[in-house]
Amino acid sequence: MDATHIGEHSTRHEEHPTGIKRWLFTTNHKDIGTLYLWFSFIMFLTGGAMAMVIRAELFQPGLQLVEPNFFNQMTTVHGLIMVFGAVMPAFTGLANWLIPMMIGAPDMALPRMNNWSFWILPFAFAILLSSLFMEGGGPNFGWTFYAPLSTAYSPDSTALFVFSVHIMGISSIMGAINVIVTIVNMRAPGMSWMKLPLFVWTWLITAFLLIAVMPVLAGTVTMVLTDKFFGTSFFDAAGGGDPVMFQHIFWFFGHPEVYIMILPSFGIISAIVPAFSRKKLFGYSSMVYATASIAILSFLVWAHHMFTTGMPVFAELFFMYCTMLIAVPTGVKVFNWVATLWRGSLTFETPMLFALAFIILFTIGGFSGLMLAITPVDFQYHDTYFVVAHFHYVLVSGAIFSIMAAAYYWLPKWTGHMYSEKLGKLHFWCSVISVNVLFFPMHFLGLAGMPRRIPDYSIQFADVNQIVSIGGFTFGLSQLIFLVVVIKCIRGGEPAPSKPWDGAEGLEWTLPSPAPYHSFSTPPEVK
Repeated sequence: MDATHIGEHSTRHEEHPTGIKRWLFTTNHKDIGTLYLWFSFIMFLTGGAMAMVIRAELFQPGLQLVEPNFFNQMTTVHGLIMVFGAVMPAFTGLANWLIPMMIGAPDMALPRMNNWSFWILPFAFAILLSSLFMEGGGPNFGWTFYAPLSTAYSPDSTALFVFSVHIMGISSIMGAINVIVTIVNMRAPGMSWMKLPLFVWTWLITAFLLIAVMPVLAGTVTMVLTDKFFGTSFFDAAGGGDPVMFQHIFWFFGHPEVYIMILPSFGIISAIVPAFSRKKLFGYSSMVYATASIAILSFLVWAHHMFTTGMPVFAELFFMYCTMLIAVPTGVKVFNWVATLWRGSLTFETPMLFALAFIILFTIGGFSGLMLAITPVDFQYHDTYFVVAHFHYVLVSGAIFSIMAAAYYWLPKWTGHMYSEKLGKLHFWCSVISVNVLFFPMHFLGLAGMPRRIPDYSIQFADVNQIVSIGGFTFGLSQLIFLVVVIKCIRGGEPAPSKPWDGAEGLEWTLPSPAPYHSFSTPPEVK
């Protein structure tokens, strides 16, 4: 090909459609990352609105606002939307934006599949949400859709729920394949495995987890579908099936899924803490090995969700010890972050505040997880609000706080403008105070015996529930500040330098802000 052809080709490559076409047909990793992030934020607000319905109903004892069946639909769809619609797409959006820039690649390896894996998601969630308007209502059996609740006693719209979960799973698998191929094949010359940024490592390991467990989820929902509509009895004891088998299969997907939603957070925090401590991350290689260990162990602990199903004592002991073992690599990570902070020259911009809140609050969630891992006491905690408190500490002040930290940290690189530090800090303090008012008292509700997923409760829980609901509404409203910060930052603000944080390291900070349409047309040399 002669020079003129190459010139024509590269200018054609640089041109991109504008308006609606740019977003519908884009194969550019930044555009697709942006789509994922906006989609996840819309889903976050949607799932949050459902949580507000739950908290409004629980504000006082007695049935106030909604029918018990609709209350159950809200708890179910809230869980599904937050897991599959808010947290996972947000991490996928960050992966799309950041991985090519971090490894010195021009784009993701499979750009058309990338477009496809995003655009099937809005349809999946439209199908799921439409089920709420069908006769009999939407799914009302909890996000874990235990049989026989989801097979024998569920509404007909269960078919729509199954279909939407299949589409979400296809999207996740395509995204994961894309991440793996990109990282393995498109690293800049000189970027060996042990020079990869930790965010890239955590996503690589997460992608393998996704490919391993998403087909398990697909199998589970398919069995639910055939049990409900085609007369099979996988989970129906009357036909020779086993409802406990459902729990085994579901949690074999469900426990690694929990780590799918937290491992990328570890990568984000491992980028932000060194940047604002102005030090190298303490113990890089131990962080990589810890991440891999967590991923492997996540396949060996699924039945700790099932201690009350009457497992043999040997199995209970095995799952108890394996669960406690996961605390070791997780503890290594927390130790390394704290060691990075030690004697660093710290500053407390908004990303760092969210990162520090993550370390403290995620650790609280980890401790309550250790409590739940102890078989004999789990009999007491199981299916109470203690469990709700535990996983919300891990997923809200863990996963969601890390996503917010990432948004503040990389916003100047994405938009070319600095965000308003004053509003960012306001958002942080409103969020961090209200999230603790919302979830910390739930531990005590659970220890006092309040069961989860109930629309009504006895009078002794009234005061604490009122406090929790106030925390919930405050947390929900605080997220509107975040929306204002992001929109103001996109529309203008002081121009961002190519490296807005002096301690930041990585190839993405060698690019101008805002990052060009194609990150690296010639791969950089990594020394």
